[in-house]
Amino acid sequence: MKEKLIKLLENPIYNKRRINELAEELGIKDTQDYIEFIKMVNYLEDCGEIVRDHKNAYYLINQMRFFKGVLSLHKKGFGFVKVDETTEFYINEKNIKDAFNGDTVLVERINSQSNDEAKIIRVVERSNSRYVGELKKGNRDLFVEVDDASFNQRIYIDNAHLHGATAGHQVVVEIKAYKPYLKGNVISILGHKDDPGVDILSIVEKHNVDPEFPKEVYKQIKNISEEINPSDIKNRIDLRDELVVTIDGDDSKDFDDAISLRKLENGHYYLGVHIADVSYYVEEGSPLDVEALKRGTSIYLVDRVIPMLPHKLSNGICSLNEGVDRYTISCMMEINRNGEIIQHEIIPSVIRSNHRMTYNKVNAILEGDHYLQKKYCDCTELFYMMKELSDILIEKRNIRGAISFNVNEGKVLVNQKGKPVDVVLRERGESDKIIESFMLCANETVAEHFNWMDVPFIYRVHEPPKSDKLRQFISMVKPLGYTLKGSIEKVYSKDLSLILAQSEGKDEHDILSTMLLRCMSKARYDEQCLGHFGLADDYYTHFTSPIRRYPDLLVHRLIRTYLFNKDYSNIDHFDEIIPKIAQSSSDAERNAVDIEREVDDMKMAEFMSYHIGEEYEGIISSVTSFGFFVELPNTIDGLVHVNDLTDDYYIYDEKQMMLIGEHTKSIYKLGDKIKVKVVDANKKERTIDFEVVGKSNQRHKQKALYISNQKKKTKGNKKGKKNKRRRAR
Repeated sequence: MKEKLIKLLENPIYNKRRINELAEELGIKDTQDYIEFIKMVNYLEDCGEIVRDHKNAYYLINQMRFFKGVLSLHKKGFGFVKVDETTEFYINEKNIKDAFNGDTVLVERINSQSNDEAKIIRVVERSNSRYVGELKKGNRDLFVEVDDASFNQRIYIDNAHLHGATAGHQVVVEIKAYKPYLKGNVISILGHKDDPGVDILSIVEKHNVDPEFPKEVYKQIKNISEEINPSDIKNRIDLRDELVVTIDGDDSKDFDDAISLRKLENGHYYLGVHIADVSYYVEEGSPLDVEALKRGTSIYLVDRVIPMLPHKLSNGICSLNEGVDRYTISCMMEINRNGEIIQHEIIPSVIRSNHRMTYNKVNAILEGDHYLQKKYCDCTELFYMMKELSDILIEKRNIRGAISFNVNEGKVLVNQKGKPVDVVLRERGESDKIIESFMLCANETVAEHFNWMDVPFIYRVHEPPKSDKLRQFISMVKPLGYTLKGSIEKVYSKDLSLILAQSEGKDEHDILSTMLLRCMSKARYDEQCLGHFGLADDYYTHFTSPIRRYPDLLVHRLIRTYLFNKDYSNIDHFDEIIPKIAQSSSDAERNAVDIEREVDDMKMAEFMSYHIGEEYEGIISSVTSFGFFVELPNTIDGLVHVNDLTDDYYIYDEKQMMLIGEHTKSIYKLGDKIKVKVVDANKKERTIDFEVVGKSNQRHKQKALYISNQKKKTKGNKKGKKNKRRRAR
């Protein structure tokens, strides 16, 4: 009936469009059928599929001036509704109605100076009813001030819905009523807003991630042994006598990959990449598997990890800990001196890691640390051989045009109370490159193997950048003297890799790498083997981290099904579920990245709030019409607002991406070194403001004076209270 109605309404010359006329045209005469028809029409109207005009005639929304899309709100009150990739409308603050950020809304195009302006008619679907914020006391009522800067309304809470929360608590609140004002119900108390870790937990909760596992999961893993069941050893290749090591970060707790390497008589390398056999313990469809799929990935934050699998597995039976037997799936590869894989095997195995090595220790050994070389004398030669093979693999990737971004990453260090004490660069030494090379090699090998098998599989894909983004990147780097050799419409990774190679060793190299990374398409998971543009590779998957990524766990399950068990009866099943898993895993990955980035930005802003007034050397990383961003050597970046450039009136040259002084002709452009002073840092909004040293702004001076006076006032109050207590005693 829905299809018949839509087809009827699609006819532009059909003019009998009232509810009774439509029912008559569709032959609906029975009373019960008519009631069901009205319900369906109301449902389609609620969903924003059809609309009524002032005469109660029904039309498809694209036949009128109506559109359905998702609202993105700016913290200043206005917003944009994106209908599709090519259609977007500006929404004035007065036309937002009762919609919030992320809501699906029905909009009507309005007559204005711009054809791209619309007003919201109604909310079709709420994106969220749960929010995180601080419970505050108003004149009469308690209300929640939501952390999200784009959500600027108070959610009022009456006594019956506080559930023990008091002013100052950070809470999760659910909206129960939208009119005449927002009314909410406290569903969770995260703690006092100043308690250690509550700020990070608030961001996690905002993204609907639960740090705790369901009871069903804990019940399922209760009987999992801390040692392997030896009964399955007979079904595996026994590699416990091989020299095998893990190499991870100093603070890593779970080890899902181990390496073995030796030279064959023909001079080739025999590389073994041994990955924890997580699929042996996680049965498809079990509560553990359902929860792992829901999480999709582990989330790594400055003071904690929210794991995809419970610690009993991730740090226990599935972790390739030193000196214990563990079940693995191994990709064994024979590689020649040109980095070509001559032959390979993917096998079920059992290993015993000889050493738990760290990147720092292996780097020190390769740099000639005699103490560590002596301590690990049984594998020092192995590490030099690893570097030898890694260099060959890196050279091979460079020849085919893989893009090596080498973007600096900042690491926030916090104390036991969660206070940021420093922001340092994550160092990438030779051992990092070794492990990366070997993992890439295994991922490529497994992907190619299954692509040729032509069975349902999940791939990691990275498509070429969109032409408009690439054009924007080229326009930004052109003033710095860099051009694209090939065509924007038919770009190859080698062309972009050449730009980064030309900038190697120059001040702007890190900025160029970051800018290029931003213009790239986002890597994602897909059931089709579409290749990986950044790696310049036709075949790629994720096989090497099943403890912390669900697609890797799925790859292991498919390996067990097709290769080890020779079972092809589930092809239709996997054909159906893999596209859904690929989508949900891609979504979970993006959510995890957002959480990690928000936490880092918040902690960096908090760290800089302790350094107001201090000066730093930085480099201009981006130029806009409202100012420019300056990145410090530790990756912290802040904004110099154009209003704070008080020596001249600056005009933005969009073509050359620079700000030019109208009278002085002073120029601020991408890549310029500059000395700045920290003038403000807002932890809640995760923003940092700089000013150019020597060009102080009266506005900031007044703010700094106000903050200083407030501190003195607070100090004085504390001193007064202390004296009062002394007198009382």
